[in-house]
Amino acid sequence: MRADDYDALFAVAKDPLIWEQHPARDRYKPEVFRLLFDKGLASGGALVVREAATGEVIGSTRYYDYRPEDPSIAIGYTFIARRCWGGTYNPEMKRLLLQHAFGFVDRVWFHIGVHNRRSREAILRVGGQFSHEIFSDPAWAGADQSYYYVDKSSVDR
Repeated sequence: MRADDYDALFAVAKDPLIWEQHPARDRYKPEVFRLLFDKGLASGGALVVREAATGEVIGSTRYYDYRPEDPSIAIGYTFIARRCWGGTYNPEMKRLLLQHAFGFVDRVWFHIGVHNRRSREAILRVGGQFSHEIFSDPAWAGADQSYYYVDKSSVDR
């Protein structure tokens, strides 16, 4: 992700329905999205998602919370345009992200809002395993979170 990706990403993110099940339901607002974008940019782990056939920006995702002592990393802050929901976009993106991550970690975590049914179902379709839930999770500003993971050993088979 680069600073000049903001306009193209916000053009996708300004759709309120993308965020309706997310703990931060107001990310479609410019001032709220700007904070998400700036934190992603500062993290060094944020990626722009483009449609391969057209090069059009269709969303974003991020690696974060790298823990070399485990070794693990998290993937999240993911959103894609609604026209891309329910197809091959999200599974293919997750497959590529996992493949890359497993070059240097053994476990990838996904932190998903408890009420985000779409994301919880989607992570199961790519091999995610439910771990636990934390209500009023202090790590997520008091949001209720479900924790899922994929282990390298489960995809090496």
